[in-house]
Amino acid sequence: MGQIVIGMGSSHSPQLSTPSELWLNHGEGDRQNPALLDNMGVRRTFEELLETAPANIAQQLAPDKMEERHQANQRGIARLAEAYANANLDALVIIGDDQEEMFRNDHRPAIAIYWGDTIVNGAVKVTPDMSEARKASAWGWREPDGEKTFPVASDIGLHLIEHLRDQDFDIAHVKQAPEWHKQMGHAFAFVYRRIMQKNIIPTVPVMVNTYYPPNQPTLNRCYQLGHEIRAAVESWPADIRVGVVASGGLSHFVIDEEIDQLVMKALREGDKGTLVSLPRGRLDSGTSEIRNWIAMAGASEGLSHQWSDYVPSYRTMAGTGCAMGFGIWS
Repeated sequence: MGQIVIGMGSSHSPQLSTPSELWLNHGEGDRQNPALLDNMGVRRTFEELLETAPANIAQQLAPDKMEERHQANQRGIARLAEAYANANLDALVIIGDDQEEMFRNDHRPAIAIYWGDTIVNGAVKVTPDMSEARKASAWGWREPDGEKTFPVASDIGLHLIEHLRDQDFDIAHVKQAPEWHKQMGHAFAFVYRRIMQKNIIPTVPVMVNTYYPPNQPTLNRCYQLGHEIRAAVESWPADIRVGVVASGGLSHFVIDEEIDQLVMKALREGDKGTLVSLPRGRLDSGTSEIRNWIAMAGASEGLSHQWSDYVPSYRTMAGTGCAMGFGIWS
């Protein structure tokens, strides 16, 4: 019988792979970002957010504070990488979202599983029009030494698809990447680059449409997805050790510390009721990736919280940035 032996969660923001002195450079892009939502889920301009920013926002942007948080983020990633390496896994299920990398408006499923034999991560591509921060962070997602091909646990992926089908999930499947984008999405590439590193094992990429209305899965559906992933692994005929990692979040592009702390507390305590009843209006834009953590929580039922950290990483006077979350359950 298969067993999920470790659950993990990690943000995947480009800030995580960027020196703190370039965080303000990342923030310049927020000025024109059309997906800025305030802490009530209302779309706002950058200028409107400036008027309602936290009173202590200047302190949050002090160079020493940003460097302190950068170092905390690096320690968080290192701790996840160590836990992953020590878990001695046979396969890793990665729950992430697709942002027009596998899917576009001609077809955007709510939930999809990739089960091709292999998956490609593309090479770092730096163009003259990229910001200095984007150039500096590219290594955290893409391959600095050229395109690489990695193994997929396609047999386990097929098993998950068939199990979910039998549990009345209308599950989409992907056997090969589209011609116009032959590489894995950033939510998955980050896990390879920063957590798996050189210790590569077969993966099962599970793509949840967190970002794009109107068919975002409900929070309860995300939890049930994780629950059934665990059941599918446990029905595998051989003894295998499987990990599951949620990639993405926490709140961004406007940091919402209140919702983040509520989520992290519920995750630590295994509080399904809170997780599935979070205010959905506050889980759009980048904050929507909290759905991936909720799915991970469903898959990690029965495991105990071992460690977690929360690092709100601000980058502008308007309170924008990315709140980083890290956690381990085993």
